[in-house]
Amino acid sequence: MWNYGPWGGFPWMWIFPLIFLIVILIFLFRSGGLPMCGSHGTHKREENARELLDRRYARGEISREEYQQIKKDLE
Repeated sequence: MWNYGPWGGFPWMWIFPLIFLIVILIFLFRSGGLPMCGSHGTHKREENARELLDRRYARGEISREEYQQIKKDLE
């Protein structure tokens, strides 16, 4: 009835799910995995903002009062 060629259709029934699985694995490994909670990206962004604030204060670009106010705003 159906002519699947010399292999009887076996390779073709697994090739597309296998390609799909490989694409998903590549996506997960390249993006560093999926965060388990929604605050993962926000927490990383706050650390970066805090480090930037500390550097600006250390270079004398902002006053102590500005530093404390911005630090309070970030928390």
